[in-house]
Amino acid sequence: MESVILDPLEYRIDRPSLLAGLRLKEGSGHAETVEGLIREAQAVAHPRAIYRMAFIESRGDRHVVAEELRFESRILRVNLENLHRFFAFAVTSGRELEAWANAKTDLLERFWADAIDQAVLTSACLFLDRHLQERYGLAKTAHMSPGSLPDWPLEEQRALFDLLGDNRKIIGIELTESLLMVPVKSLSGIVFTNEDGFASCRLCPRKGCPGRRVSYDPELYDKKYRDPSPTSHPVQS
Repeated sequence: MESVILDPLEYRIDRPSLLAGLRLKEGSGHAETVEGLIREAQAVAHPRAIYRMAFIESRGDRHVVAEELRFESRILRVNLENLHRFFAFAVTSGRELEAWANAKTDLLERFWADAIDQAVLTSACLFLDRHLQERYGLAKTAHMSPGSLPDWPLEEQRALFDLLGDNRKIIGIELTESLLMVPVKSLSGIVFTNEDGFASCRLCPRKGCPGRRVSYDPELYDKKYRDPSPTSHPVQS
C-alpha cells in the first residue's frame, strides 16, 4: 500500500482543558489573552499527516520485519504478536504554526503559544486515530513512538521514515541528523489494534513527566514483555 497523506488534518482545540493545563481561570485577563492567541493560531494552523499500512513478514524474539524493513524492539514484537499489519505514521501541527509561535517576543505569550501548538498536535493525532479506525474498521488502537522507551530507541526513526518514504516531505516533516523531527511539534510511530489499552507510560518510570497519561506499572515488563533468552534487556537503560 502506498502512503496516504491527510492535508489538511482536522483538529479541535479544547479551550477549557488548555486553560486548565495552563492554570488560568476562565474570564481572567491572562485567559482572555490566551483566547486571543487561540484565534490567531486557528487562522494559520495547518496540521498534516502521512501514514502507510505495513504488513508483517517475519518476527524474531526482539524484532519484526515489515515491507523488508527491520524494527528492533521486544515490546513492539510482543504488541504485534497476533497481528499481520500495522500503520506507520507521522503527524505535525505544521510549520505555519511553529513560525507563528516562534515569532512571539513576549516570553509569557511565547510559552502560551507553544502550549497551543502542542494542543493542535495532540488533537490532530486523535483525529488521525479516528480516521484509521473508521477507514479500516479498527476497534481499539494503541501506538508506539521511537524514543518513547529505551527498548525502541530514537535510532528506529530511520526505518520508520524509510517506510513512509519521500512522500513524508510533502507534509513538511524533516528528520535531522540527531533524529529529531522538524517542526518540533511532530509525532511519528506506529498504530496497531490493541484490546489491552497499551500505553508506553505504563512501562516508563520517569517521575514528574508532564506528558504522562497513565500510571507506571513496575510489574508489567516482567509480566508481559520479559525476553526469556539470556541476552534479554530490561526496559530501562
